[in-house]
Order: sequence, then structure tokens, then C-alpha cells
Amino acid sequence: MSKIRARDCRPFFDAVVEKATEMGAPVSIAVVGPEGNLIALERMDDAGFITPETAWSKAYTAAAFRSMSPRFPDGLVIQHWFKERNPQLMVNAAIFSGGRIQASGGCAPIFIGDEMVGAYGVSGATSDQDEVMSEYARLKVGWSKTAANDTTSQDVKDHINAIYAKIGITGKSL
Repeated sequence: MSKIRARDCRPFFDAVVEKATEMGAPVSIAVVGPEGNLIALERMDDAGFITPETAWSKAYTAAAFRSMSPRFPDGLVIQHWFKERNPQLMVNAAIFSGGRIQASGGCAPIFIGDEMVGAYGVSGATSDQDEVMSEYARLKVGWSKTAANDTTSQDVKDHINAIYAKIGITGKSL
């Protein structure tokens, strides 16, 4: 069983801070284990006071929904999927999870091989900016947000790619 440790988060945090500084948007960053428990959390100076909890909630949400289905590769897809189908369910999920459900850009699962070992969340800028920062950092440190042996069916991939296209995201596909 693989696992991600607090020390493994430092390079990711440093890369997010690098991009956030370049963009002029201070943020908070969280990494959780596959069950949503916090591994590491950092708040940049001048990031909003609620951003640590929001980053943790985004990471928690990515872990929770990705562990249920490959249909949820990131927070943008989770958010749009619920908007289209049952927005009230998202509110209910936030309530019954003690406020931990937060679907927004800037979060995704973390895989080592075929095992989901956790998830990350970035919060403090716009949803799109949080996504840019987190993707930059994820690619820089070499974290994967999909399993090494992708068993996601083509219809699910087509659905996710249609969501990306619908919300105007280019250059991203499964």
C-alpha cells in the first residue's frame, strides 16, 4: 500500500506558492489521504482567513468523489456534474459531511500507480486561477491525477470531455 506523507507535500506546496506569487493571488493548499483526513495544510501570508478550510474541503471532496467513481477527475467536473443533475444533492452532501464538500476548481486526486493515495486542494483565488496553480504544481512535481492503468470506460471519458468543452476548458481531456 502506497501512501503520501507530509514531507511529500513540500515540493507541491512550493510549486503552488511559486505560481500564486507570479499570479499575485495568495492561497492556501491542502493535501488529504484517500479517506479525506488532512496530511498537510499551508496558508500563504495574506491569503483569506477561510481559505485553509476551503482548500481542505476541496481536497476532501476530490478524494470522496474520485474514490466513488472515475467520473470525477477534478473539482470542476464534480461541480458541473452536480449543477446539471441535482444541485440540491451537493448542498445536502455539504451538510451531512459537516461542511466538507466543496466542489470547485483547484482540486484533484493523487495516484501512485493504480492506487489513489490522496487528493489536493488550492483555495484563495478564482476557481480558474486555483485550477491553474494546482495543475502547474501537479505537473511540476509529477503527481498523477489518474490511475496508471486507466480502466475508465470510453463513455465516461466522453462525458468528462464534454463537460470540459461545455465549461470552456481547452487543452484538458481524458
